[in-house]
Amino acid sequence: MSNQAAWLDGKGEKFRVDQSDIPLPGPNDIVIHNHSIAINPADWKIQALGAVWFREWPVVLGEDVAGVVHAVGENVSRFEKGDRVVAHCVCLATNKPEDGGFQLFSRAPASLTAKVPDNLSLTQASVLPTALDTAGHGLYDSRDKGFLGLNYPTLSAAPPSDQIFLVWGASSSTGALAIQLATASGAQVIAVAGKHNLDFVRSLGATTALDYNTPSVVDDIVEAIRSTTGHFAGVFDAISTEASCKYVFPIAEKLGGCNVAMTLPPPTDVPSTVKVGNIIAVNFDVNGPLWEKFVTPALGQGRLKPLPEPLIVGSRLEDVQLACNTNKAGVSAKKVVIQLQ
Repeated sequence: MSNQAAWLDGKGEKFRVDQSDIPLPGPNDIVIHNHSIAINPADWKIQALGAVWFREWPVVLGEDVAGVVHAVGENVSRFEKGDRVVAHCVCLATNKPEDGGFQLFSRAPASLTAKVPDNLSLTQASVLPTALDTAGHGLYDSRDKGFLGLNYPTLSAAPPSDQIFLVWGASSSTGALAIQLATASGAQVIAVAGKHNLDFVRSLGATTALDYNTPSVVDDIVEAIRSTTGHFAGVFDAISTEASCKYVFPIAEKLGGCNVAMTLPPPTDVPSTVKVGNIIAVNFDVNGPLWEKFVTPALGQGRLKPLPEPLIVGSRLEDVQLACNTNKAGVSAKKVVIQLQ
């Protein structure tokens, strides 16, 4: 048995497939024989722009994997060899090739891993990890830090709260998870997406869905929030670029200011009434309880849906470049996945 990886030798280089050692698990890790791997925008952005946190090249990127447990660390009790699992690989945090997802065998923290119930395929499950952890950090970390401070989701019908949240970029993989998690925590969600995805975000639990291309979208959102019974508690911005900030910040100001959880570093000109929480997806303390207690039973019950649906682009590590190009070109309410087995 041997391992191969899609290596990236440096900024602007193409992915190349070559041999790699099969990772050994640390005490709190598992090693996964990957079945499906998903692409995130960070993958092609690092390829194009480089990344300050990588100290050495070559690197193995990739965060979202689903497959079968190959080995477990000595402190791991939730998993055993042969389990079907989905996991968040943490190469962007460790800079270690063995922690990248773009290979046949990957190492992942057991605390960011969950079993995949029998009612789901591994390919379906592979769309979840980075989006789940990004949404989870933004929603469940402390309001004092600029995040949204929700109670964790429940497996039964969540007691309704009086909290109203705006999710911008709601049809993205992260936005779709933010809607589902916030709804499972009892919150009301106002979702903003393209017109052709409004039914999709409603199906995830959004109480109101609005088209971001509408000229009056800022006023429409403010009116929707003011006309909804409850307390406006903040914004989850799944896009977090200039294109979203030019709407999100005026909305927040018109509503008297609020916390805004952002998936990218904020601009320098944040309004004084806005407190920004800069999301870091690899957050064990905040997201560990989601993986340990919520993901597997919620998937089994259909309370958590692995959405957006996978868009399968290739079946080999040699297809990583094509898959990254596809993601970069733009997909709507889909997650680009390579199905290796």
